[in-house]
Amino acid sequence: QVQLVESGGGLVQAGGSLRLSCSASGIIASPYPVGWYRQAPGKQRDLVARITSGFVADYADSVKGRFTVSRDNGKNTVYLLMNSLKSEDTAVYYCNLKMPSTDYWGQGTQVTVSS
Repeated sequence: QVQLVESGGGLVQAGGSLRLSCSASGIIASPYPVGWYRQAPGKQRDLVARITSGFVADYADSVKGRFTVSRDNGKNTVYLLMNSLKSEDTAVYYCNLKMPSTDYWGQGTQVTVSS
């Protein structure tokens, strides 16, 4: 059974940092791209950052220069380091592993940035 488990969310002041983790079990994640998405109340779920199997990363314009996505294949885990957090970064953050025929989602972790 494939599971993705996010952790590391919480409450932080504006300007602070958090590191989110997405740990995969039941699957070897290294051959697949993994994305971080976020969803604020009343809004759609949007892509924040993504990393390919070849460690190529891309980012939404709103987080470029502040967020860094990385992966540790030995730990089967993908990270999202979030610096200079803003109130508009408040959302539930989800990781997504995309396979050719299906994809998997974690349960999400809440990030709340207080101004």
